[in-house]
Amino acid sequence: MTRRLTLALLLLLCGFTAGLVVTGRLRSAGIGDAAPPAAAPAATAPAGQIAAGGPLPDFTAVAGKTVNAVTNISSLQLIRRRHSPFADDPFFRYFFGDSDLFGERNRRELSLGSGVVVSADGYVLTNNHVLGQQGRGAQVTVTLADKREIRAQVVGVDDWTDIALLKIEAEGLPVIPWGDSSRLKVADWVLAIGNPFQLNQTVTLGIVSALGRANIGAAAYEDFIQTDAAINPGNSGGALVNARGELVGINTAIYSQSGGYQGVGFAVPSNLARRVMEDLIEYGEVRRASMGRIEVVPLTSQLAERLGVETVRGAVVWRMDRGSAAYAAGIRPGDVIVSFNGTAVEDPGHFLRLLADSEIGSTAIVGVLRGNEQVDLRVRLREPEPRRRGV
Repeated sequence: MTRRLTLALLLLLCGFTAGLVVTGRLRSAGIGDAAPPAAAPAATAPAGQIAAGGPLPDFTAVAGKTVNAVTNISSLQLIRRRHSPFADDPFFRYFFGDSDLFGERNRRELSLGSGVVVSADGYVLTNNHVLGQQGRGAQVTVTLADKREIRAQVVGVDDWTDIALLKIEAEGLPVIPWGDSSRLKVADWVLAIGNPFQLNQTVTLGIVSALGRANIGAAAYEDFIQTDAAINPGNSGGALVNARGELVGINTAIYSQSGGYQGVGFAVPSNLARRVMEDLIEYGEVRRASMGRIEVVPLTSQLAERLGVETVRGAVVWRMDRGSAAYAAGIRPGDVIVSFNGTAVEDPGHFLRLLADSEIGSTAIVGVLRGNEQVDLRVRLREPEPRRRGV
């Protein structure tokens, strides 16, 4: 009996000791799992990108070397308006014609915006709408970062892209170097620099939200960079800058239901703005290819059904001039333009860009649908007819 009791106590003691060992090991393992791991080498990221878990990139150097190249633009114009309360009355105009018995009254209008110095000897890019209705005829003053106010010459304006080029008499100006806008990607960091609400040299930060935006109604030729960097009234004509401090766009428009920032802004890509600038310097206008007077409209599903085509992509020829190169090549109203030099046409805006970017004097292969039959026609491209807007 004593031996059995002793054996039982010995077994109990061994079990208790083993339990302590097991519990101690599990507790040690748990504490070990909760301990911080050994420090890993710091992750690095290319310029303008964020390493996983790292801080936001520092753009102070980028802003410091670009902000002084953004100017304030003020445009003064004299608008003549009829003072007669009956000027728009058809009955009054029938008897008295365009003469105004009450005379005319001049009104001064001031337009404000931003501009970007693109050459040390005084070339400044801005938006055409910043100059106001009179464009070339406006009195334009450029205010530099050092507070100098200099009267500007309007070198040229381009309604299609809403770009205007100014020239001021100055040397050694700070310049933002050109960037290649074709290298931009969605979610790249960008800075918008301008003078919103007359608050000079304001910098906002955001990303590229989308590329190739069109059909927003801001210009005839639309190929915008969309950004969520804050753009407000007064930012027009300012700089869109990438993380390397290069000019990648000219801020042009905002989408807003309130008149202010709502996270959707648009900029003309730098490659397009630079091409417009070079033409304005060399020719005083932008040279674009044309096939004569021709009006195109979007291809809707209802219109496609009426025309007997099985696609909703393309541009419908709505009206045209019988003396146009397009008519001479065989294009007719009701044709659906579906390709241009081998590139599928998405909509009228896309067709317009493809045509405008073509070489003057070249021959374009235009694919059109007539019902379910596609016909390829050769159109000789030429310069647009003077004083007549069309494609």
